[in-house]
Formats: sequence, C-alpha cells, structure tokens
Amino acid sequence: MLNGNGKTVVITGASTGIGAACAWHLDRLGFTVLAGVRRIEDGEALQAQASGQLRALLLDVTDAGSIARARQAVTELVGDRGLAGLVNNAGIAVVGPLEAVPIADLRRQFEVNVIGQVAVTQAFLPLLRQGRGRIVNMGSIAGRAAMPVMGPYSASKFALEAVTDALRLEVQQWGIKVSIVEPGAIATPIWAKSGAKAEELEVVTSEELKSLYAGVIAGVRARVAGAAARAIPPDAVADAVAHALTASHPKTRYLVGRDAKVRALMIKLLSDRWSDRLMTWILNLPH
Repeated sequence: MLNGNGKTVVITGASTGIGAACAWHLDRLGFTVLAGVRRIEDGEALQAQASGQLRALLLDVTDAGSIARARQAVTELVGDRGLAGLVNNAGIAVVGPLEAVPIADLRRQFEVNVIGQVAVTQAFLPLLRQGRGRIVNMGSIAGRAAMPVMGPYSASKFALEAVTDALRLEVQQWGIKVSIVEPGAIATPIWAKSGAKAEELEVVTSEELKSLYAGVIAGVRARVAGAAARAIPPDAVADAVAHALTASHPKTRYLVGRDAKVRALMIKLLSDRWSDRLMTWILNLPH
C-alpha cells in the first residue's frame, strides 16, 4: 500500500493541473505536502481542498531569491529529518514553427522547464540527502518524440530526459532514486495556455511566415484538438508520481496514457524516415 507516513515532499508548479492533482493525491496518502505556488491565493485554493497537512510554499523556479527563501522555509520545517521527495513539475509550453518563435520565448521555455528544474534540485539536494529522498521530474512523451510546431516544448523535455539520466547516476551513491514521468495528453490548463500563446505568436508573425507554415500549423492544430478531446485526467499522472516516491523499486521512466505508450512503441520500431512519413500522413503535412 502506498503511504506517505507524514514524510515531507515539495512539488513545484502546484497551482493547477498535474501539480495540483499530485499535491492532493500525496496529501491523501499521508505525505506532508509543500505545494509550490507563485501566488498566495493559489495556495489558499489548494489548501481548501486538502487536509491540514498540505502547506503552500511560495516558489518561482525562475527566481533565485524565491528558491533560496523556499529552501530556508523548508529547512526550518523539516529540520534533521530532511526531505522524502521533490517533484519537479513546473512547466510551460511555447509553440510555433521554429523559424517564427521569438528567441526570448525560446529562452523562457528553457528557463522554466530545464534551468528552473536544475536550480530547484540544487537547492533541495542537501535536504534530500538527509532524508534519503527521491526526485521525480515531470517530462512528457514529447521528450522522446518531437512534433512540428512543438519544437521548443519538445526540446525542453528532451533536455529534461538528459538531466534525469545524468542526475540518476550522480546521486545514487546517497540512495537517492530519480525518475521521470512521461505523460501523453492530460486534461490540464496547459492546452488553453499554449493555445493562447500560439495566438499571441500569430499576431506578431509576418504574413510571409504565416503563409509558408499554414499547412503545417493547420495539420498540427487539428491533431492537437483531437488529443485534447481524448485527454485523460491528471490523476493518472499523480498515481505514477506516488509510485515513484514510495515503491521499493521505482521505475526510471513512467509512460502515462495510451497515446504515450503508442508513440514510444513507434519510436522503438520505426526508423526516423518511416516515422517522418507516418507523422506526415497523420498530420496531413505539406511535403
């Protein structure tokens, strides 16, 4: 049986979606959850649906001062017990053809999804060593297989795969286990947020670029709309995170969702050329 036994875990990006689902699920399992949020009101909303053990933790993964303050607050709370777990969940999705994506947006993508994860991990590793804790990084099937228009997001998740693999070997000497969760389509606000960002990008993109990539964008949009309609609840991801934090022998990778498993099988069985042909047909891409 999965049971937190009052052990303390930190979750980043817990305001909504997968992060919130993980916070509530781990709270129900008996963990003392420190839910990372950027706004006090988001923390209050989380606490309203949880036990008295869940606490909001003000934490912006892109702000060094915020990370330092969060580390100090957690250190004072856990003392010599250390941390049982860190769930690096905070993330954003920048979308658009690579030729059209503003470089500032690309930097922001990596700042949140990669550099922020490493910065938080560095800050909390001393407490994880004390508690022989575990680290769970929130990846994506997009971190194994890139799609057109999703290049910035996929690149950040590919990078997180590499970070996870390196970290897993570096910290095994202290009994710290590291896993990455690779969901497919999950019903969270990221769909609406990435759609809004795509619309913002479209406003500032030249008419020439819009015309050049119109076919690609139309094909991906149709596919994404279908995936969003079939998206599964974030509770499925929360189950995987709980297993990674509590199992005697956690997996190094957790594929979540039928679409993620099918895509992973495609990568394994098909060459790059055949995979490109299949995706071109599925997405009805110009070629």
